Amino acid sequence: MKKSFYSLLILIIVLTIACENKKQTVDKVKEVAAIKLVLEKYALSNENQDIGMIEDIWCPSESIVSFGTEGGDKHIGFKEIKKAVQNQFDNFSDTYISYRDQIIEINESGNTAWFSEIINYNFILNGEANSFEGLRYTGVLVKRDGKWKLVQTHMSVPYTAN
Repeated sequence: MKKSFYSLLILIIVLTIACENKKQTVDKVKEVAAIKLVLEKYALSNENQDIGMIEDIWCPSESIVSFGTEGGDKHIGFKEIKKAVQNQFDNFSDTYISYRDQIIEINESGNTAWFSEIINYNFILNGEANSFEGLRYTGVLVKRDGKWKLVQTHMSVPYTAN
């Protein structure tokens, strides 16, 4: 009886250790593809002025952050980001965004990712064509309820010496 008890105890300990040491496997190819889709939706939502798609790609939290290219262009919380995007939609037309040099990385547990890419941002403002070439766009996404959501972005204009 005592021998059976110790055997069972050892078996439980071994199984517990085996379960704790088993790492969750993340299909990085699948997750990178899903994140690429979110970033494509970013461009499409701006080009089509689709506020519903903006709501779909951003985490609906009031602790998320987005930095734009202007000095005071810092938005904290989804309500503020949505307001800034809607203001852009109200003033811009014929937006076209292209991107290149995209890099996407995912943490080991598969619930956080970060990206960088270079984008060209073209639009009409007050009847005049505007173009920002080579903008640096970076950010962080988290996976919530099986969907990747933006939680932080930063867009900057590279310095060019005259």
